[in-house]
Amino acid sequence: MKTPAAFISQKPPSPLFLKFTSNCNSRLLCANRSQTIQCGQIKSFENQPQKWSIDFKSGSEPIHLIQNSTSTAATSASESASRTMKKVCLFYCPETHSLAERVAAQSDAIELRSINWRKFKDGFPNLFIPNAHGIRGQHVAFLASFSSPGKIFEQLSVIYALPKLFVSSFTLVLPFFPTGTSERMEDEGDVATAFTLARILSNIPTSRGGPTSLVTFDIHALQERFYFGDTILPCFESAIPLLLNRLQQLPDSDNISIAFPDDGAWKRFHKQLQHFPMVLRMPYVDLYCVHHAPAYKNSC
Repeated sequence: MKTPAAFISQKPPSPLFLKFTSNCNSRLLCANRSQTIQCGQIKSFENQPQKWSIDFKSGSEPIHLIQNSTSTAATSASESASRTMKKVCLFYCPETHSLAERVAAQSDAIELRSINWRKFKDGFPNLFIPNAHGIRGQHVAFLASFSSPGKIFEQLSVIYALPKLFVSSFTLVLPFFPTGTSERMEDEGDVATAFTLARILSNIPTSRGGPTSLVTFDIHALQERFYFGDTILPCFESAIPLLLNRLQQLPDSDNISIAFPDDGAWKRFHKQLQHFPMVLRMPYVDLYCVHHAPAYKNSC
């Protein structure tokens, strides 16, 4: 058997296999068509989806295999993005069904999951989570609505159950923290129900990934963060940026004033709205102060 006159200079990485036929009379034409190189005939590239090209050299120089780096880089980037994309199973209560559908429509990474919200004859909840085995190892979120005391218990039952289904992480999205305005005692005997609800949520079981994340919007007072225990991670978000964006789209956006019902509301949000003239009502003295935020202390 004759030895080919030209060889491949570098072997492509495994699992690439090159098959040579024993027909050594096969010839590869060079670019100028005036020279030929006698070599073994490449029959196939097995198990390689990448594209390769052959660079012919004159004389006795070897043949070079060149991999198409553009397609390889694109494929690698696509595979990396698919691996790093965080898939989330989103559960919801009946009141947040339509909102959950709108949220899921914003991303392909969100998968809606339903719960059977039933009741026994005595009115107590009879709940069931379909395909509970299917969320093992998944990131799970629950979109809650504590709009009335009667709705809280059945949702808490689900909230306590989901993290214990061997999920990777659990996030509770509570758009409105209902007892936030009852966060302090003014007279002996007052019950700060904001602290009570915070303690209830602090006892949500941990998941495989650690403590539960609680996301709520525009809580009444930022110091309520300290009402929660170390077994939950409160994340306070705000919808004020959405309000500002909407106000800027109005045709008379340069003729808008922001009114606050009391001094507490002004202290909570005036820094985010300081570019607008402000109206503050002082209920105890029945006084209205129209001012710009920087001059508030001097004008009222």
